[in-house]
Amino acid sequence: MKVALAADHGGYKLKEEIKTLLASMNIQTEDFGCTCEESVDYPDYALPVAEKVAAGEFDRGILVCGTGIGMSIAANKVPGIRCALVHDTFSARATREHNNTNVLAMGERVIGPGLALDIVKIWLETEFQGGRHERRVEKISQIEAKHAGVK
Repeated sequence: MKVALAADHGGYKLKEEIKTLLASMNIQTEDFGCTCEESVDYPDYALPVAEKVAAGEFDRGILVCGTGIGMSIAANKVPGIRCALVHDTFSARATREHNNTNVLAMGERVIGPGLALDIVKIWLETEFQGGRHERRVEKISQIEAKHAGVK
């Protein structure tokens, strides 16, 4: 598995902890920034991760900002991305099983590192269930296609 990572200044510390976890799990990663706690613009970091995942260059992406909200909104603008904002383990499992999410967003200012690392593990290890959920995910793709190019 290959995972693309990024954070803004509000998620930098947690991103670094996630990198350590992924290395311990022998998961290949690439860090798309940021590299400090000085103020940056989250869309600049969400976009390359979302584009790389959508293009199939990475299996999954993980984004962190202060709340996770901005990162998830930005990532979901990229066709083919199903980014979920998650702050609990139940949702981490459900969003993979039911929604086949390919990007995870979290907020460093919302949850602590212990819970965040548990969420990452669960999200990475949970498989999509398919079945009735496949039909629903396909409907999301159809909505996306219908509105492609609409501004």
